This record gives sequence, C-alpha cells and structure tokens, in this order.
Amino acid sequence: MVLSGCAIIVRGQPRGGPPPERQINLSNIRAGNLARRAAATQPDAKDTPDEPWAFPAREFLRKKLIGKEVCFTIENRTPQGREYGMIYLGKDTNGENIAESLVAEGLATRREGMRANNPEQNRLSECEEQAKAAKKGMWSEGNGSHTIRDLKYTIENPRHFVDSHHQKPVNAIIEHVRDGSVVRALLLPDYYLVTVMLSGIKCPTFRREADGSETPEPFAAEAKFFTESRLLQRDVQIILESCHNQNILGTILHPNGNITELLLKEGFARCVDWSIAVYTRGAEKLRAAERFAKERRLRIWRDYVAPTANLDQKDKQFVAKVMQVLNADAIVVKLNSGDYKTIHLSSIRPPRLEGENTQDKNKKLRPLYDIPYMFEAREFLRKKLIGKKVNVTVDYIRPASPATETVPAFSERTCATVTIGGINIAEALVSKGLATVIRYRQDDDQRSSHYDELLAAEARAIKNGKGLHSKKEVPIHRVADISGDTQKAKQFLPFLQRAGRSEAVVEYVFSGSRLKLYLPKETCLITFLLAGIECPRGARNLPGLVQEGEPFSEEAMLFTKELVLQREVEVEVENMDKAGNFIGWLHIDGANLSVLLVEHALSKVHFTAERSSYYKSLLSAEEAAKQKKEKVWAHYEEQPVEEVMPVLEEKERSASYKPVFVTEITDDLHFYVQDVETGTQLEKLMENMRNDIASHPPVEGSYAPRRGEFCIAKFVDGEWYRARVEKVESPAKVHVFYIDYGNREVLPSTRLGTLPPAFSTRVLPAQATEYAFAFIQVPQDDDARTDAVDSVVRDIQNTQCLLNVEHLSAGCPHVTLQFADSKGDVGLGLVKEGLVMVEVRKEKQFQKVITEYLNAQESAKSARLNLWRYGDFRADDADEFGYSR
Repeated sequence: MVLSGCAIIVRGQPRGGPPPERQINLSNIRAGNLARRAAATQPDAKDTPDEPWAFPAREFLRKKLIGKEVCFTIENRTPQGREYGMIYLGKDTNGENIAESLVAEGLATRREGMRANNPEQNRLSECEEQAKAAKKGMWSEGNGSHTIRDLKYTIENPRHFVDSHHQKPVNAIIEHVRDGSVVRALLLPDYYLVTVMLSGIKCPTFRREADGSETPEPFAAEAKFFTESRLLQRDVQIILESCHNQNILGTILHPNGNITELLLKEGFARCVDWSIAVYTRGAEKLRAAERFAKERRLRIWRDYVAPTANLDQKDKQFVAKVMQVLNADAIVVKLNSGDYKTIHLSSIRPPRLEGENTQDKNKKLRPLYDIPYMFEAREFLRKKLIGKKVNVTVDYIRPASPATETVPAFSERTCATVTIGGINIAEALVSKGLATVIRYRQDDDQRSSHYDELLAAEARAIKNGKGLHSKKEVPIHRVADISGDTQKAKQFLPFLQRAGRSEAVVEYVFSGSRLKLYLPKETCLITFLLAGIECPRGARNLPGLVQEGEPFSEEAMLFTKELVLQREVEVEVENMDKAGNFIGWLHIDGANLSVLLVEHALSKVHFTAERSSYYKSLLSAEEAAKQKKEKVWAHYEEQPVEEVMPVLEEKERSASYKPVFVTEITDDLHFYVQDVETGTQLEKLMENMRNDIASHPPVEGSYAPRRGEFCIAKFVDGEWYRARVEKVESPAKVHVFYIDYGNREVLPSTRLGTLPPAFSTRVLPAQATEYAFAFIQVPQDDDARTDAVDSVVRDIQNTQCLLNVEHLSAGCPHVTLQFADSKGDVGLGLVKEGLVMVEVRKEKQFQKVITEYLNAQESAKSARLNLWRYGDFRADDADEFGYSR
C-alpha cells in the first residue's frame, strides 16, 4: 500500500497465513500530506484537505509500486519505531531509486538541512534542479490547487446515487479492505469515498470487543488477505447495485476476474439471501461457486455435510408420477418401483389463517375451503400435475420434530424441487401469489436448491399484487358438505337425477367403490357409491376393534385411486341409500369405472345392474374376468353347462314340489326355508352343540366378532344357535344372521361365542335357504308391502309347505309355494287378494301359469281389493313419467 508520496507498506512472502507487514518512509525527501477526515470522537476537529501535489505523488507511487517486488535499505529508526530508508524497484539496489524518481517528476522536494556532501544528496539536488528547469509538477506555474481533490465522505441520497449510474461500471481505487467482503473505495472521477459491501456474500469478520481489541472469526484474516492482496490500491471497476444506509452494495471487477465469485469458490465466503437478489450477474453463479467450495469442503466449509449426503443418487433425483395433491405444498407421487412417497415442495409455505379469532369455535375447520387461497393453490397444482410425470430433486430431509406448546409434531419430511416441462412448480405457485417463501437463518442450509428464484418470484408477486399479496377481497368458497346428511341429500337427489351427467372432482377414495366428490357447479361435497357392482369391503376401524378387509379390497382401492383421485370425472346419479350416499355411474375419459373394476377382477356384478344400460358391458367384462381366474375369481369354478342348457330349451314347466319348513319372512317378501328331509340332522346337531356348550360355556366377552365369520349366538329364548356376523357397529352392536333359520338380530358381543369346529358348516351346511316368489311384483309402497308381508306371515310362517323352483335370478331363486294341506298356490292367493301385482314373463313354459295369475289379478281389480281399491293406479305410470313396467 502507498500511504502517501513518501511512505509505503511492504509485506514479506506469505507462509501458512498472512505475512508480516512493515512501513517504510523515504529518507531525505518530503511529499505533500493527503486529506484526513476529522475523528468522529472529537466534535471540534475539522476535515483536513489534500496539500497541493500530494495526491499526484501518491498516485505516481501507487501505479509504480503496487504489487511489485522492491528492495529497501534502512538508514535510521526513530525512538517511536519509524523506519526511514531507500527503496529500489526490483530485487537489489541497482534498481530505480524511488525517491529520485519522485523528485525528478517535481512531486517531492529535498529535505533542507541535509548535509550536501554525500552522493545520494548530490543526486537528489541534481534531480530537483532538472525538475525546476523543466517546470515539472510543483515547479510548474500556479499554486497547484487543481491537484487538490474535492473529497466527499457522505452521499446525500444514496439510493438516487446508485440508480443514476444505471449499473454501468464506475472506475475506482480500493483504499482500504475492512474484511474479505467489505472495502473502502474512491470513486472516480468525482472522489466519493464510499464503503462497498460485495453483493450476495459475506466473509468471516473481525468482532470488536469491549476493550477495543478485535477478535477474528475463523478464516477472517485469510479472507481479508485474499481480497487485500488482489485489490488493495488497484484500479478496478465497480458495478453499484443497491445501497444499505450509507453503504453501497456492489460487484468489484478486476481485469483478472470477479472477487465475489472467487471468494466463494475458495471457501472464504458464504452466500447471503438479503443481498443476493441484487447481484446483477445472477444469483445462480454465486450459488454454483458456493456449491463448488462446499463439495470440496474448503475452509469455512471444512465440516460441511450436505443435507442429502446420506441419500443414494437414485433417491436424490428421480422421475415419478403425481397421484395426489395433499395441500398447497405437498404431493404424493408413485415411484417406478410402485411405491408411494409424499414430497413437500422445498422452502415454500402454503396459505394459512391469519390471526387467532378468525375461526368460529363450533365449526370444524376445513382448510381447503376455509383458508383463503388454499383452494386456488390446490387447484393450480391439481390441474398441472395430477397423473403427470415430474422430475423430483430432493433438496433436504426435514427430521421429525416433537410437539411443543405452540407447534404440533411433524413427521419426517422429504423436501424437494419438483419440475414439469422445465417449470419449477414451487416458483410458479409463489409467482401467482398462492404460497410464500420461508425465510431461513443465514447458516441454515436446508432449503430449496432454487431458493433465489423463489425469492425473486415472491418479489414479483408482491409488486403485482397477486393472490395472497392482493389488496382485493379474498375469494370465499362456500361448499356444502352433504355427505352422510340424509335430509339434504334427499332434497338434492331429484336435481342430480335430472342433471344427467354432472361434472365432478374426486376428492377422496374411501374404497374401490366409495368416493367423495366435489361438484363444482353445485359447490357441494357428496359421498358417491358405484352402481352395479359388489366391491370387496375394506378394513374398518371401529370403536374397540379393527375389522379386517375382504381379500383384494386394498387392490381395488388402489386401482380406483390411481385412476380417478383428484381427476375431473362425470357422474350419473341414479339413486341414494338410506345413509344419504348417492349411487350411480362414474365415467373417467369415457370409461365406466364400475366396468373397469369388473374387468380387472376387482369387483363382481351386482344383481341391481340388471335394469341399467351398462348391464351388457358389465356382464361381458365379468365373463372375461372369470375366464382369467384372477383376484376375486381366483377360486371360481364354472358351472357345468350341460345341466343348464336343457332347462332353457324346455318348453314344459317342470313341477317337482319338495316339502320345506318356512322359518322367516323378510320385509321385502323374500323367505327362508329349511329342507324337511334334513330337519332331523339339524335337530341332532343343535342338541349335541348345546350339550357341548353347556359343558364348556364360552367365556363372556372373550370373542371378538369379525364380519363374515361364523359364530354361536344366544337368541332371546336363551338357547344358542349357529350364526354369521354381518356387520360390527361396535362391541355392543353386532348384526348377526342365524344361518339355519334366516332371521337377523343385533346383539352385544357378550352374547356371542366361537363356533366349535365340530358343528361348523362343513359338518352341516347352513340350513336356511333364501327364496323369492315367482311371477309376482312386490308393491313399492311401504304400507302396501307391509300388508302383503303380514298376510304371508299369518299364512305360512313356521308351517310346512311345498316348494318348486321356477327360475333362477340374481340374488336368489324364484319359486312357487303351495300349502301342504290344500295344495293352494300362496303367490296366486296374494294376487287374488289384490296384495301384489303380477310379473309378466315371456318364457313359453310359464304362459299357462301367468295367464292364471293375470286372471286372478283382473278379478281382484274388478273387486277393488287392497291395491286396486282406487282402480288401476298404474295407468299414469306410463313411459313419459320415467317408469317402464
């Protein structure tokens, strides 16, 4: 460094750290003093300006000596330790004598009072005479006032000052290096003396202690030396990028490179978020330089461990298919291996509720609809990503954190940058104002690899008032949840039935055939059951017990999830069940989901599909699935075809009545019977079973019922019977079906026990068989149906009858029953009484019976019995009213 026209600082060769320094003053000559700023501690002191020709003298030496090798001799030392001597350019005293050069240029004078008889003095005198004769420097005409700088230590309006330079490089001299990333610079040509902080980085600094001493942070001295040895008193160009109080943020350009990036690359500095955005050459350059040092663990990064250091390369970067958008910052993806993984978008925060009392305490918070912009953010991601392949780059794994008083517990999160078609999804969200960027501690490395782009996107969104940053009213989503609300669902049903195909978004998949849908036009949520199929039921958690799922229920659910979750679909609502769930058909990209499930052997066709227009396609899908014998058809045995064929061809109706005992009649006029021939076997089995139970009574409460299991149940008569568990609502409410009698009951699990193997259905099959009456139609009207059921109960329950199977149907065989004594037809009797209507069948072999039934119906009609008391009520139900008989 050149302190003035007659003083310089030299330093030795660096060995293992910054080298020692020494100040050398030139003997025998004097140059002008440079300006000094008044000490801040002395209020009365004034700034001292340059002496004439002092600055040119300093500049002459600076240009000649900075960065060069010199040789010096010391002539004398003062008691205060100042050293005076001669300086020569080069390795020895044969080089250019610097004092002589200064005097010859008229930039310094010989000190008076020196003895004039030594050779050096004589040479200085000669130089001075020559300079005077040539009128050089201070010997020229005038008082040299043009050489005095008008130094400016402060800037009136720093922001305006920076903007006025439009980021064009400004010439400057670096006057002082405070630490690796902060310098004092003299801006030319206007002589502004400013502090310049390097944009985007920070080096270790020197902490000032209370006693005035300075403690360097690790690598502070090395970083300072790195900058000093390259920049101090060099001519540079500075791009002024921003300002921070009186400090200027900028980038210093030297012919040999850019110090900001060099410091990072050598591990002397780290990137800082608050100023990296103003770095004109792009934050990515700085991050890349920092990455370079981190990977090599240079200097300040010597103990660095990458956030994803313990991940395999294939786990760090992969392509996956998006299956679900969880909320505005998390998605579920399916990996090539078929596994599912939840990915959080790095460094962004989804919209959240502001303030404490914004939420009504009685109302359950539905984040998707109640938090402003959450729905828009979710929809943006859903439309862009669902079902698409994305590139995932894992940035960091956030470890699980336990719950505290204010913050809930978090499980481990994989945070990543997700891109599709080269677009960073997090950046797109932020730029639309649908998410904000998380601010980190400076040394927190767990952040997005594109953090600066996220910050820039957020700045744009704020500037343009997008989304969360908008001053407009926040969008409100009033979404009615009518799933499970029978009353609301009833009002809604006709509306949806009339609508034909409605658009919907699948919000949730409960099982293969049960979904939650959002209907955008109606802004409501409904539970939707797929019509026409019987899908394996999934596992359920009930109070006090876990009910296991049926085989392939899990596969069916995954199939439906993968196909429709969060997709836009079309639904046709046909009906609803008593719990307020809608039943109908769901189409995705033109395909019917019910048919697809049957096709993939994940569901069977349900008899209710018969009336629908999709019945044919369902049946052919089922046939094809049966042939493959996979999944639900794995144990399927084809019925021998030979036996069935003659029945179809047969023109005569076969009447082979067998004696049965009617044990139960259901509310929809189906009935259960026992075969009289095996009756004695049943009685024997019951007797043995009860004796066995009496000697080993079941321990009360030891039995945990599971759906579909056979068990023993204690009926109201205090006796034990064989039963099957149909549904488990809770331990106190278990629905059972008595397999030998056909009746149902709801019991506490304490009245159930394990069925002893000696009495299982392998030993004696379930004795109650379900049948329905052939050739009759059960009335739709509840009261009329009850009348018919009451009549049948009165006539045939617990009596012996004769039964003939007429035809098979989905569900159960259809039969005719005769009273054992009178041989009268029970079904025909109901028609005669006007309690039921006739179901006309086209088969030839039934025509004789059907005619008999229709005649009976006509006579009931003319006598205006029961159903016909108001005449023929069916006339209005013509096709245009949507009924077809």
